[in-house]
Amino acid sequence: MRGVRLPGDSTVEHVQVDVPRPGHGQVLLRMRASSICGSDIRAIYREHLGHGAEAYQGVVAGHEPCGEVVQVGPGRRRLSVGDRVVVYHIAGCGMCDECRRGYAVGCLSPFRAAHGWQRDGGHAEYLLAEEASCLLLPEPLTFVDGALVSCGFGTAYEGLLRAGVSGRDRLLVTGLGPVGLAAAMLGRALGVTTVVGTDTSPERVALAAGLGLVDVAVTADEVDEAVATATGGEGCEVAIDCSGAAPARVAALRNTRRWGRCVFVGEGGRVDFAVSDLLIHKQVTLHGSWVTSLQHMGELLDLLVRTGLHPEVVVTHRYPLADAGTAYEVADAGTAGKVCIVMED
Repeated sequence: MRGVRLPGDSTVEHVQVDVPRPGHGQVLLRMRASSICGSDIRAIYREHLGHGAEAYQGVVAGHEPCGEVVQVGPGRRRLSVGDRVVVYHIAGCGMCDECRRGYAVGCLSPFRAAHGWQRDGGHAEYLLAEEASCLLLPEPLTFVDGALVSCGFGTAYEGLLRAGVSGRDRLLVTGLGPVGLAAAMLGRALGVTTVVGTDTSPERVALAAGLGLVDVAVTADEVDEAVATATGGEGCEVAIDCSGAAPARVAALRNTRRWGRCVFVGEGGRVDFAVSDLLIHKQVTLHGSWVTSLQHMGELLDLLVRTGLHPEVVVTHRYPLADAGTAYEVADAGTAGKVCIVMED
């Protein structure tokens, strides 16, 4: 089958690999959509930066897969051929506290392996997955919707849950890339009354405004004034940084109101800020949030169906597997919405 690997140096390598056979408790999926995550760009496509959980081991890339079951292995308990599934992209040991809580992302066992990082991912015609890592994709949702849920939208949802967002809150989103757009969309679905979004890219600011996902969309140098105007000078009850950039992280904290909650989900980098002024004296609660849990991913799928929302609206570029190189170039430019590889029928 055809597949794609990421050797680093901002290149894409097309390869031919064997179609895997499902073992005990596994299923073989025909890939239908496999989207590109910012972590793919940051830690694999440009150069192999990671170690531990982010160590890329030369496997087929893509950790946001969605497809349909075409073969089941021995010991099948739930899934059948023809089922449409979303894949929780990390398979853990299944025995540690993190795995038992549904957060295989935090598994420290040597058995832990993430699709697209340590085991073959979704940038191929077929994917071998653990049945236990698959969730049924509800019929109203598309395969592209499902791919986005498997990491980006799941990450945004988890961060919002960590902050306990509700109809009492106004929300600031720093970083309007795909995860930021997801946070804005889901924040509204969870009841926030006002969404302010900001990014250094004018194209992404325009995209967020054009999609109607935010009430106010501004470039980074305008964020303080925009939040003050939208909140009467109080600041937002919740701020979520989806950029991973130090200035945006500080802006998120600076514009969190007293007794508010701030969440960092953007990966990488470092940050320096006046701890007393921005955190302690304002009585702000600061959360770090990493991906999501299997249970919360299931909740998110249900929420999308009940609210009639489709994550795929944030997709601005779709490419066949043969054009994966172009897809990665567009994603790397940092001005688009979500970029997705969609498999041909």
